[in-house]
Amino acid sequence: MKKIVKTARGPVPQAPYSQAIIANGFVFVSGQGPVDPQSGKLVLGDIKTQTRLVLDNVKAILEAAGSSLDKAVKCSVFLLDINDFAAMNEVYKTYFTQNPPARTTVQAGDMVGGIGVEIDCIATLD
Repeated sequence: MKKIVKTARGPVPQAPYSQAIIANGFVFVSGQGPVDPQSGKLVLGDIKTQTRLVLDNVKAILEAAGSSLDKAVKCSVFLLDINDFAAMNEVYKTYFTQNPPARTTVQAGDMVGGIGVEIDCIATLD
């Protein structure tokens, strides 16, 4: 059985997907881009600014589901330009300070809306 997660603290999906799904003791957060949850607008600043907003959105959705960044077990990071890896990673490590989740980071090339980073996350509920 699955439960849909919806929160005003995260961006409203602009396509047919849920912010997150709860199933079998896990929270599966859809890929989040640098979208301001209040305005619904893309924030296309530098990669550090985008990464902060993306991780704030992931955090808000996890918390709405009853989880947290501390319970994250896997993240996938998609970058428009792999040369932004170091700057993205500098911000990323401030959100996962101890026992960071497993992670994959890839250059995704063309990304919807010209965003520089998108991150999805899987976390436990326990």
